[in-house]
Amino acid sequence: MSPAPAKEIPREEGQGGSRRSSWGLLVTAGVGGTLVALYAVATPFVTPALRKVCLPFVPATAAQIQNVLKMLENRSGSLVDIGSGDGRIVIAAAKKGFQAVGYELNPWLVWYSRYRAWRDGVHQNTKFYISDLWKVSFSRYRNVVVFGVPQMDFLVTQQMPQLEKKLKEELECNTRIIACRFPFPCWIPDHTTGEGIDTVWAYDLKHSGG
Repeated sequence: MSPAPAKEIPREEGQGGSRRSSWGLLVTAGVGGTLVALYAVATPFVTPALRKVCLPFVPATAAQIQNVLKMLENRSGSLVDIGSGDGRIVIAAAKKGFQAVGYELNPWLVWYSRYRAWRDGVHQNTKFYISDLWKVSFSRYRNVVVFGVPQMDFLVTQQMPQLEKKLKEELECNTRIIACRFPFPCWIPDHTTGEGIDTVWAYDLKHSGG
């Protein structure tokens, strides 16, 4: 007699499938949680800083910073960066000996700027404020930096003339105003350096105001 065929032991497919499903849910949850965390961290840095005109945060390039510093050579007095972002221009100026201040509406960027200044050892020469530029007087500053982004065509045509008027009324005649990426529409620059998006224009108010 031929031996009876051995009974095939059934595989626990249900249990294996359940394990794979559980792993899939864990992986999906992990990826989803990571994306949510990244979004929470990144959003304050890339969304508009609650400005009247919605502008994203665009960090200054190394070339832009060097061009700004070039325009500050042989200058003295306090410095303010209007819309200071993550503080890199303020910090770079402080390293050159300026008492530098940044105004920024985005609180996350202000807190990050303060951390960077502490990390780079210039926190005693820097200050960062959460404030709207239209509510601040810049009369005590002798060097003013204004940084723009490519998306600010509306600001250039609608609010830049207002900013020109504000600065002209508040600043002393020996003040230098440095514009990055975009020029002031009505003033003629006294000095220009760089090219493309790294272009920087400098206006000595005793000339431009006249």
